[in-house]
Amino acid sequence: MKLTRRNHGDAATQSDAKKVLLKNPVQFIQGELQLQDVNDHAPEFLENEILLKISESSHTGTAFPLKIAQDLDVGSNTVQNYTISTNFHFHLFTRNRSDGRKYPELVLAKELDREEQPELRLTLTALDGGSPPKTGTSQVLIMVLDINDNAPEFAQQLYEVQVPENSPIGSLVITVSARDLDAGTHGELSYSFFQSSNQVIQAFEINTVTGDIRLKKMLDFEEIRSYRMEIEASDGGGLSGKCTVAIEVTDVNDNAPELTMSLLMNDIPENTPDTVVAIFGISDPDAGDNGKMMCYIQDHLPFLLKISVENFYTLVTEGALDRESRAEYNITITVTDMGTPRLKTEHNITVLVSDVNDNAPAFTQTSYTLSVRENNSPALHIGSVRATDRDAGANAQVTYSLLPPLDAHVPLASLVSINPDNGHLFALRSLDYEALRAFEFRVGAADRGSPALSSQALVRVLVADDNDNAPFVLYPLQNASAPCTELVPRAAEAGYLVTKVVAVDGDSGQNAWLSYQLLKATEPGLFGVWAHNGEVRTARLLSERDAAKHRLLVLVKDNGEPPLSASVTLHVLLVDGFSQPYLPAPEAEAVDAAPAAPLTVYLVVALASVSSLFLFSVLVFVAVWLCRRGGAASVSRCSVPEGPFPDHLLGVSGTGTLSQSYQYEVCLTGGSGTREFKCLKPLVPNIMGEGVGTDTEENSNFRNHLGFN
Repeated sequence: MKLTRRNHGDAATQSDAKKVLLKNPVQFIQGELQLQDVNDHAPEFLENEILLKISESSHTGTAFPLKIAQDLDVGSNTVQNYTISTNFHFHLFTRNRSDGRKYPELVLAKELDREEQPELRLTLTALDGGSPPKTGTSQVLIMVLDINDNAPEFAQQLYEVQVPENSPIGSLVITVSARDLDAGTHGELSYSFFQSSNQVIQAFEINTVTGDIRLKKMLDFEEIRSYRMEIEASDGGGLSGKCTVAIEVTDVNDNAPELTMSLLMNDIPENTPDTVVAIFGISDPDAGDNGKMMCYIQDHLPFLLKISVENFYTLVTEGALDRESRAEYNITITVTDMGTPRLKTEHNITVLVSDVNDNAPAFTQTSYTLSVRENNSPALHIGSVRATDRDAGANAQVTYSLLPPLDAHVPLASLVSINPDNGHLFALRSLDYEALRAFEFRVGAADRGSPALSSQALVRVLVADDNDNAPFVLYPLQNASAPCTELVPRAAEAGYLVTKVVAVDGDSGQNAWLSYQLLKATEPGLFGVWAHNGEVRTARLLSERDAAKHRLLVLVKDNGEPPLSASVTLHVLLVDGFSQPYLPAPEAEAVDAAPAAPLTVYLVVALASVSSLFLFSVLVFVAVWLCRRGGAASVSRCSVPEGPFPDHLLGVSGTGTLSQSYQYEVCLTGGSGTREFKCLKPLVPNIMGEGVGTDTEENSNFRNHLGFN
């Protein structure tokens, strides 16, 4: 009988002595059993992972025994061989122990390098001798132990970096990085400056752990533009590596341009072209576009900037300046760089334009018209002239003077004077409107420049009239030796023209406007006076009961303020017919007439000269008209002759204070050699039939004026 065992043993078979009791027949049998092993168990490692620590300094050929695998089988079915996964550093050998068991052994075939491969993972396989063989595996983790065989190495041998000069303190400039292939303390690095200058140490600091280089103070491109330093990285084993850091400080536009004035003229004369006002230089310590500059001044100024040499400018006048247009210029010189942002510098200068006597005094008016009332007081201020000079200082000081008059007959020196400082004009004497109504003269204005310039203006002085002349009665004259009597036929109807009071006034304007008024009459209501022309007419029909002689007092008044007046007495005689000699005889005694007043002579001459032509034409017209009516009738001792008027006839036109044209007979004083006016009677044609006149249109108007039907 054969039994199979399933326990482990060193041999493939195992013997065991056993006794067997037979019951029938009873007997004891002693026998031996042999168990034969089968390969029913695979090799098995006690650990899934085998850890080996091998120094990278181990030499080739070094053996490293490994743990064996267990197999429950025996004999040839147990572990027979070991293998390792393919690798470059190790070989596996199977060794026999003294007890006959087999174990694996690793042998170093190639030196290890922890920096290249810090650990290796291999698969260890155990094979038994069964058929087919069974296997068991375990992982072998080989950790390469480090030695300080590598010095630190920087990623770059040269670090280049640009840092703006306005970077704040503490800002990161650059981070240097070194590596050490070693591990542990051999791979722990420390960074530091290596043989650096004081400038570097003062400006930068380095983090010994991280390698960060930061600013310790503000950089200034204009002071130091670049830094160069060496950085050292040291490991814990005493090895070190070095690199170079080049720091370029980049410019920031932090400097405004500077302007340096070399020459400045604050006062320049006018009328001088191309005058140098200032010379200046500009600079900017920045670089690149930050240091490029441009220079300019305000527009619309008569100045130019010219470049003399690089960064030097000359400020000159563009043309001749005119102080009178502008005496002061505020010039702003602006220098701007081309940086970002742009910075600029402004320099203000004030240029004063000094005066040159290039402007003559100018009157405010080309001509002046002044008015002064007559009878003024002497030394009366009658007006002023004024001239201005656009120059300055003595060139603008104006003096006034009188120039010779245009009319040499005008006694200018005795009429007016002028204040040379202010141009006030004064009347030297009392002026008389009737003697001198207006006069002209020139005044000059000269400055005190060198040479002096001058100008002139025309002054016209008008003498305003005062009401200083009372009306003067031309007819009837009141200084005759015998009064002149007016004859009126009793058949005259209402409105019959008795006579006309003729008066003149030496004044002018409203001062010469005359009005007539009947102040007193022998028989009120019989006669009336036309207020505007002095015509005396009958106010109603005459009757037999009316007195033969009448005395009328007529007032002649001007329109001045206050009004002046004169009175005249008229004598009227009512007659039945003009053929009766009712005129009174001349007085026997001859009265020497007083010399005519000069004023009377002047007035008569002026009236005759102004009205002669017109009066002559009127008289001729009247004479022709009378001839056509059948001849002239005699109305008194004074008759109207045909043809040219005798010398004793006076014609008065309707101009001035007379509204119509009339003819008067001049009756001279008997026995007088002076031909003084005695009476002046109107001559009218006898248009009434046998003493009874028909109303003319003029008489009708007069009656209507007086209120008669």
